[in-house]
Amino acid sequence: MFRKVTKAVIPVAGYATRFLPQTKAMPKQMLPLVDKPVIQYIVELLVKSGIEDIIMVTNYHERSIEDHFDQPHQDLVETLVNGGEKKKPYLEVIREISEMANFVYVRQKGPYGNGTPILNVRHLIGDEPFIYTWGDEFIETEGDTIFSQLISTYEKYKCSVMASIKARNDEDYNRFGFVGGKEIEPGLIDIKLVIEKPGKEKAPSDLANVTGFLFTPDVFEYISKAKDNLKPGEELWYNDALKLMLKDGKRALAKEIKGGIYRDAGTKLEYMKTVVEMGLKHQEIGEEFGKWIKELRVLN
Repeated sequence: MFRKVTKAVIPVAGYATRFLPQTKAMPKQMLPLVDKPVIQYIVELLVKSGIEDIIMVTNYHERSIEDHFDQPHQDLVETLVNGGEKKKPYLEVIREISEMANFVYVRQKGPYGNGTPILNVRHLIGDEPFIYTWGDEFIETEGDTIFSQLISTYEKYKCSVMASIKARNDEDYNRFGFVGGKEIEPGLIDIKLVIEKPGKEKAPSDLANVTGFLFTPDVFEYISKAKDNLKPGEELWYNDALKLMLKDGKRALAKEIKGGIYRDAGTKLEYMKTVVEMGLKHQEIGEEFGKWIKELRVLN
C-alpha cells in the first residue's frame, strides 16, 4: 500500500575521530558553515521536501544537537529582546529552528555500523517509507531538493531509492559505493549490484551513492536478517540489508540528483572546502569574503 513520506532518520551517534580534539565534546554535525551548523542545512532540506517528523539516533555526547533544535533558553531570548530592533531578526531565526519539525531522539544500541540506527527506529517508523540521511553531508540544488527528487521517484516506482551523483574524478571511485544495473531513465538505474569503493576499473557505472536514501519499510526485515548473519566482532551496514533485498528480488533504484552540488563536511579537507564555498555564497559576508580570497591568492 502506498504511503506518503513524512519521516526522516538521521544517525548522529558517531565519534568523529577525524576532527578530534574539536569533536571531543561537540558532534561534527554541529560544525558551523559560517553561521549555521551542518545538520541544520539538512533539516531545512528535509522540511522543504515535506518531512514532518525527524528522528535522530544519538549517543551520550549529542546533547548539543538536541539543544539546538529545542526552544531557545529564556536568558538568550531576553538578551535579544533587550537588544531592540537590531537583534530582532536573530530572535525570529532561533525561534523558527525548534518549530521546523517534530524532533525525536533515540539512543543508539547494537553493533557498530550504519545499519544499527535503522533497527533502533523501527518502532517509530512502523510500516511507512522514510528518508535515511547522514548528518554531515548534503546535496545543494537550485530546483527540487535532493529529498524531493527521491520522494517523487518513490511515488512513481513505489520502491527504495538511493541518492547518487556522477563521479567527478578517479578518486571518487575509491571513496564511494557504486551501483550497477539497467538505466530505465536518464540518470535512474534499476540496481542489480552495489560495490563499495571499487576503483575506476571495476566500477559497474559512474553513479556513486551519497548522503541520502529513501527506504521502504521492508528494509527492517532485511536489516534484522543481516544482523542475525553477523559473526562476533563484525559491523552492521545498511548495504548488508540492501544486498539481501536485491537477492530476494526487491527493487531499488539509484537516482542521480539533478542540478546538485555535493557538500561534504565529513573530512577536514572537504569541510574546509565547503566552508569556503558556502562563505562565498553567504548573503551577508559573501562579497567581502570573495574580495579577501582574491587578495590572498595574489599575495601568495
